[in-house]
Amino acid sequence: MARYTGPTNKLYRNHGVTDLSNRKIVASLRQNASGQHGAVRKKLSEYALHLKEKQKIRLTYLVSEKQFAKYYNAAARKKGVTGTILLQTLESRLDNVLFKAGFGVTRKQSRQIVNHGHILVNGNKVDIPSYLLKAGDVVTIKARSVDFMKSVLELIDIPCSSAWLTVDKDALKITFDRIPEREELDPELKEQLVVEYYSK
Repeated sequence: MARYTGPTNKLYRNHGVTDLSNRKIVASLRQNASGQHGAVRKKLSEYALHLKEKQKIRLTYLVSEKQFAKYYNAAARKKGVTGTILLQTLESRLDNVLFKAGFGVTRKQSRQIVNHGHILVNGNKVDIPSYLLKAGDVVTIKARSVDFMKSVLELIDIPCSSAWLTVDKDALKITFDRIPEREELDPELKEQLVVEYYSK
């Protein structure tokens, strides 16, 4: 994200993001908001509910406010369900695909792996985490980065399994087969609230 350097877990807790430690959700991790009165249930206004859901999705995918608004505006211009198109766009980001394929312990690490130039898309170097993959794109690892990536894979106990990706961990290759359907994405994300937020 832009330049946020504060306590990430506190920020995530405040907005209901549960994907804090990627594939290892610690049972003792407090999910209520931070602060002395974080556990107190407050009745949120309609606007607050919309805003919270927008922040939740934005923080889940590690997208800045400006970039998230661009994704929404682009989705709104396309034919189809705006909220679904928005989530599909976020899922198509290169850093997210690495994370979902189990090539990064967290989304932050996946983002850093791309930034540091370890990734090739269709044989070409790509160091932009927000690069949007298209159906049929093949993601591989640069030859000099193979040992590093293997050490990362050893740290992941429970890799995500996404039906729209074909992952070959022996060859360190990911094929982005297709755009995911809404039913295959996180059911806890309420993208319609985001649409209502931007529609006001």
